[in-house]
Parts: sequence; structure tokens; C-alpha cells
Amino acid sequence: MSRTRVLVGVLGMDQHELGAVGIAKMFRDEGMEVIYTGCFNTPETIVATAIEEDIDVIGISSHSWEYLYYMPELLDLIDRNELGVPVVLGGSVITDEDRATMLDRGVAAVFGSGSVVSEMVDTVRGLVAGEPAT
Repeated sequence: MSRTRVLVGVLGMDQHELGAVGIAKMFRDEGMEVIYTGCFNTPETIVATAIEEDIDVIGISSHSWEYLYYMPELLDLIDRNELGVPVVLGGSVITDEDRATMLDRGVAAVFGSGSVVSEMVDTVRGLVAGEPAT
């Protein structure tokens, strides 16, 4: 069985990279293959990298509110390219209201401040296996 391939990146001008680096290391330590795109990505670069790298899950780390602007565009590009890859969003600034909005728009799972590592790992593995996030 091949390893789960997770793209981890930060959208827009959000330069808060520490969370993304931590998540990338966490997934790597759990046996996943991580393609880390760093900061200052556009939805187009995320989708292009996901296609090129044959990604199983896209993980977006956000510690500014730019995700509210960029996530709809990212999800639209994923649909238009028929990528079929779930998107997971995590970050310290995500409110309960914004979490609900992102889930309604098609984000597979949203993790805010204080999320448990094992739940994030289990969610990603479940999404790859075709299970809905809980």
C-alpha cells in the first residue's frame, strides 16, 4: 500500500508558517508523505502542485482570515480540474461560524485552535479511505 500524500501550504499573504511546519512534521512522523509548499501560495499554485504530485489530501494552514477569501476559489479550481481531493483547513483564527461556513462550502474537515493531533491524523487517513470526516 502506498503512503498517503498530503500537500501542506499557506494561502495568500499569510506569513504565519510555524503552524504549517508543525503540521507537516506531524503528518510525516505519522508515516505520511508530505509535500510542503510553504507560504504565499495562490489557489492556482496549490491545485497545480496537487495535480503534479498526485496528492491524496490538501491541507491548508491559516493563521489570518485570508482563508475566507481564498478557500472558495481553491474549492472551485479543484472542482473544475476534477481533482477529487479533499481539503482540510486548520488554524488558530478559525471561529465556529467560519468553520460551519467552510464545511458548507465543501471543505472536508476544519480544525481550530486546540485540536487534537490524533483526531487530525485519523481524519486525514479516513478521508483517504473514502470515509466522511466526523
